[in-house]
Amino acid sequence: MNIKSKPMGAYQTNCYIVTIDGKDFIIDPGVDATEWVMQNVTNPVAILNTHGHFDHVWSNAELQEKLKIPLYTPKGDVEMLSSSSWVEGLPPSKPDFEVDGDAELFFDDVKVKFRHFPGHCPGCSTIEIGDAMFSGDFIFERSIGRCDFPNSNPSDMVDSLKRFKELDFDKKVYPGHGNPTTIKQEQQYVDYWIQNL
Repeated sequence: MNIKSKPMGAYQTNCYIVTIDGKDFIIDPGVDATEWVMQNVTNPVAILNTHGHFDHVWSNAELQEKLKIPLYTPKGDVEMLSSSSWVEGLPPSKPDFEVDGDAELFFDDVKVKFRHFPGHCPGCSTIEIGDAMFSGDFIFERSIGRCDFPNSNPSDMVDSLKRFKELDFDKKVYPGHGNPTTIKQEQQYVDYWIQNL
Protein backbone atom coordinates (compact mmCIF):
# COMPACT_ATOMS: atom_id res chain seq x y z
CA MET A 1 0.00 0.00 0.00
CA ASN A 2 1.21 3.49 -0.89
CA ILE A 3 -0.09 6.70 0.69
CA LYS A 4 0.42 10.16 -0.77
CA SER A 5 -0.75 13.27 1.05
CA LYS A 6 -0.82 17.01 0.54
CA PRO A 7 -2.26 19.76 2.76
CA MET A 8 -4.80 21.83 0.85
CA GLY A 9 -6.20 25.34 1.22
CA ALA A 10 -5.99 27.90 4.01
CA TYR A 11 -6.76 25.27 6.65
CA GLN A 12 -4.04 22.93 5.36
CA THR A 13 -6.47 20.04 5.15
CA ASN A 14 -4.75 16.77 4.29
CA CYS A 15 -5.91 15.16 1.07
CA TYR A 16 -4.82 11.54 0.73
CA ILE A 17 -4.42 9.18 -2.20
CA VAL A 18 -4.24 5.57 -1.05
CA THR A 19 -3.06 3.07 -3.64
CA ILE A 20 -3.62 -0.60 -2.86
CA ASP A 21 -3.81 -3.56 -5.24
CA GLY A 22 -3.58 -1.16 -8.16
CA LYS A 23 -6.57 0.91 -7.02
CA ASP A 24 -6.48 4.59 -6.02
CA PHE A 25 -8.78 5.87 -3.27
CA ILE A 26 -9.05 9.64 -2.83
CA ILE A 27 -9.78 10.73 0.74
CA ASP A 28 -11.02 14.24 1.60
CA PRO A 29 -10.28 16.27 -1.55
CA GLY A 30 -10.30 19.79 -0.12
CA VAL A 31 -9.78 23.24 -1.58
CA ASP A 32 -7.87 23.19 -4.90
CA ALA A 33 -7.13 19.46 -4.61
CA THR A 34 -8.15 18.54 -8.14
CA GLU A 35 -4.93 19.28 -10.00
CA TRP A 36 -2.76 17.41 -7.49
CA VAL A 37 -5.12 14.43 -7.47
CA MET A 38 -5.24 14.27 -11.28
CA GLN A 39 -1.45 14.24 -11.42
CA ASN A 40 -1.14 11.41 -8.90
CA VAL A 41 -3.77 8.81 -9.79
CA THR A 42 -3.62 6.09 -12.42
CA ASN A 43 -6.61 3.91 -11.56
CA PRO A 44 -8.99 5.92 -9.33
CA VAL A 45 -11.95 3.92 -8.05
CA ALA A 46 -13.63 6.06 -5.35
CA ILE A 47 -13.72 9.37 -3.47
CA LEU A 48 -14.17 8.94 0.28
CA ASN A 49 -15.18 11.68 2.74
CA THR A 50 -14.44 11.34 6.45
CA HIS A 51 -17.06 14.04 7.10
CA GLY A 52 -18.80 16.93 5.39
CA HIS A 53 -16.98 20.10 6.40
CA PHE A 54 -16.16 22.33 3.44
CA ASP A 55 -12.38 22.09 3.73
CA HIS A 56 -12.59 18.30 3.28
CA VAL A 57 -15.13 18.14 0.43
CA TRP A 58 -14.49 21.23 -1.71
CA SER A 59 -13.23 19.32 -4.76
CA ASN A 60 -15.71 16.42 -4.57
CA ALA A 61 -17.87 17.50 -7.49
CA GLU A 62 -15.01 18.44 -9.79
CA LEU A 63 -13.31 15.09 -9.25
CA GLN A 64 -16.59 13.18 -9.67
CA GLU A 65 -17.00 14.87 -13.04
CA LYS A 66 -13.41 14.46 -14.23
CA LEU A 67 -12.81 10.92 -12.99
CA LYS A 68 -16.33 9.44 -13.33
CA ILE A 69 -16.02 7.60 -10.01
CA PRO A 70 -18.44 7.34 -7.07
CA LEU A 71 -18.42 9.50 -3.96
CA TYR A 72 -18.99 7.98 -0.52
CA THR A 73 -20.02 10.33 2.31
CA PRO A 74 -21.22 9.64 5.88
CA LYS A 75 -25.01 9.91 5.93
CA GLY A 76 -25.17 12.42 8.78
CA ASP A 77 -23.18 15.01 6.85
CA VAL A 78 -24.74 14.83 3.38
CA GLU A 79 -26.55 18.17 3.80
CA MET A 80 -23.21 19.90 4.41
CA LEU A 81 -22.11 19.11 0.86
CA SER A 82 -24.66 21.56 -0.54
CA SER A 83 -23.75 24.68 1.44
CA SER A 84 -21.50 25.95 4.20
CA SER A 85 -22.32 28.56 6.84
CA TRP A 86 -18.61 29.33 7.18
CA VAL A 87 -17.59 30.14 3.63
CA GLU A 88 -19.28 31.19 0.42
CA GLY A 89 -18.93 29.42 -2.90
CA LEU A 90 -18.73 25.78 -1.82
CA PRO A 91 -19.14 23.73 -5.01
CA PRO A 92 -22.13 21.50 -4.15
CA SER A 93 -21.65 17.75 -4.45
CA LYS A 94 -23.94 14.77 -4.08
CA PRO A 95 -22.73 11.40 -2.84
CA ASP A 96 -23.40 8.33 -4.92
CA PHE A 97 -23.49 6.36 -1.67
CA GLU A 98 -24.48 7.55 1.80
CA VAL A 99 -22.50 5.57 4.37
CA ASP A 100 -24.72 4.79 7.34
CA GLY A 101 -22.89 4.33 10.65
CA ASP A 102 -20.17 1.69 10.77
CA ALA A 103 -19.91 0.05 7.35
CA GLU A 104 -17.60 -2.20 5.39
CA LEU A 105 -17.28 -1.64 1.65
CA PHE A 106 -15.53 -3.97 -0.76
CA PHE A 107 -13.82 -2.98 -3.99
CA ASP A 108 -12.95 -6.40 -5.37
CA ASP A 109 -10.59 -7.69 -2.65
CA VAL A 110 -9.95 -4.30 -1.03
CA LYS A 111 -11.91 -3.67 2.17
CA VAL A 112 -12.70 -0.09 3.19
CA LYS A 113 -14.15 0.25 6.69
CA PHE A 114 -15.99 3.36 7.84
CA ARG A 115 -16.14 3.67 11.64
CA HIS A 116 -18.66 6.27 12.87
CA PHE A 117 -17.35 8.60 15.59
CA PRO A 118 -19.81 11.54 15.83
CA GLY A 119 -19.16 14.60 17.96
CA HIS A 120 -17.15 16.97 15.80
CA CYS A 121 -20.10 16.73 13.42
CA PRO A 122 -22.98 14.24 13.00
CA GLY A 123 -21.36 12.04 10.35
CA CYS A 124 -17.74 12.25 11.51
CA SER A 125 -16.03 8.94 10.71
CA THR A 126 -12.67 7.29 10.36
CA ILE A 127 -11.79 5.25 7.28
CA GLU A 128 -9.61 2.15 7.51
CA ILE A 129 -7.78 0.75 4.51
CA GLY A 130 -5.19 -1.93 5.12
CA ASP A 131 -3.03 -1.02 8.10
CA ALA A 132 -3.98 2.67 8.01
CA MET A 133 -6.76 4.69 9.62
CA PHE A 134 -7.72 8.06 8.15
CA SER A 135 -9.23 9.98 11.04
CA GLY A 136 -10.51 13.17 9.44
CA ASP A 137 -11.20 15.68 12.21
CA PHE A 138 -11.95 13.12 14.92
CA ILE A 139 -8.45 12.37 16.22
CA PHE A 140 -5.24 14.30 15.62
CA GLU A 141 -1.73 13.97 16.99
CA ARG A 142 -2.28 14.78 20.69
CA SER A 143 -5.60 16.46 19.97
CA ILE A 144 -9.23 15.90 19.00
CA GLY A 145 -11.75 17.62 16.76
CA ARG A 146 -13.48 20.74 18.02
CA CYS A 147 -16.94 20.34 19.53
CA ASP A 148 -18.04 23.98 19.65
CA PHE A 149 -19.43 24.23 16.13
CA PRO A 150 -23.21 24.61 15.52
CA ASN A 151 -23.59 20.96 14.50
CA SER A 152 -21.12 19.56 17.04
CA ASN A 153 -22.17 17.49 20.04
CA PRO A 154 -19.78 17.18 23.01
CA SER A 155 -21.81 14.32 24.50
CA ASP A 156 -21.48 12.35 21.27
CA MET A 157 -17.74 13.08 21.26
CA VAL A 158 -17.40 11.64 24.77
CA ASP A 159 -19.14 8.45 23.64
CA SER A 160 -16.97 8.30 20.51
CA LEU A 161 -13.77 8.73 22.49
CA LYS A 162 -14.80 5.94 24.86
CA ARG A 163 -15.33 3.63 21.88
CA PHE A 164 -12.03 4.73 20.35
CA LYS A 165 -10.23 3.88 23.58
CA GLU A 166 -11.68 0.35 23.43
CA LEU A 167 -10.17 -0.45 20.03
CA ASP A 168 -7.95 -3.46 20.66
CA PHE A 169 -5.62 -3.05 17.69
CA ASP A 170 -3.07 -0.53 16.50
CA LYS A 171 -2.78 1.19 13.15
CA LYS A 172 -1.06 4.28 11.87
CA VAL A 173 -3.46 7.22 11.96
CA TYR A 174 -3.50 9.83 9.20
CA PRO A 175 -5.51 12.85 10.40
CA GLY A 176 -7.28 15.60 8.49
CA HIS A 177 -4.73 18.15 9.68
CA GLY A 178 -1.18 17.78 10.92
CA ASN A 179 1.12 14.80 11.30
CA PRO A 180 0.46 11.05 11.38
CA THR A 181 0.21 9.26 14.72
CA THR A 182 -1.07 5.85 15.88
CA ILE A 183 -4.18 4.52 17.59
CA LYS A 184 -2.24 3.39 20.66
CA GLN A 185 -0.43 6.71 20.93
CA GLU A 186 -3.69 8.67 21.01
CA GLN A 187 -5.61 6.25 23.24
CA GLN A 188 -3.43 7.29 26.16
CA TYR A 189 -4.85 10.84 25.97
CA VAL A 190 -8.53 9.89 25.75
CA ASP A 191 -9.27 10.24 29.48
CA TYR A 192 -7.79 13.73 29.47
CA TRP A 193 -9.99 14.84 26.57
CA ILE A 194 -13.11 13.34 28.14
CA GLN A 195 -12.44 15.19 31.38
CA ASN A 196 -12.00 18.47 29.52
CA LEU A 197 -15.02 18.36 27.23
